[in-house]
Amino acid sequence: MCSVTPKKLFLIDGLGVLISAFLLGIILVRFESFFGIPARALYILAVIPVAFAVYDLYAYYRVHKNAANWLKGIAFLNLLYCAISIGFAIFHHQQIKTVGWLYLSIEIFVVICLVIFELKVARKEIRN
Repeated sequence: MCSVTPKKLFLIDGLGVLISAFLLGIILVRFESFFGIPARALYILAVIPVAFAVYDLYAYYRVHKNAANWLKGIAFLNLLYCAISIGFAIFHHQQIKTVGWLYLSIEIFVVICLVIFELKVARKEIRN
């Protein structure tokens, strides 16, 4: 596994959440009829990653000690975001089209992979 520092991982996560917020809050909203996910749900789902970006930015610039705990924190928040996304998907299941389900599934898969990586880096950081 390549060596990624917690600091770099906060940047990676921060970039990822900004991309997610852009896709959800602008692109998917613009093509709401194509994806079938209601704009209101998309806006709510887009705001959450913006808050995570603030967390990541703060951690990148300010956290020098206990970075493992901050990584665990963003990993937990990312899992919570997945749960919220799944909840919205279930609530709006009759409206969401196949391509909307595909988007949500890919996003959740990517976030879960990131969570696993964040926890591995945190565990490694604790051991050092």
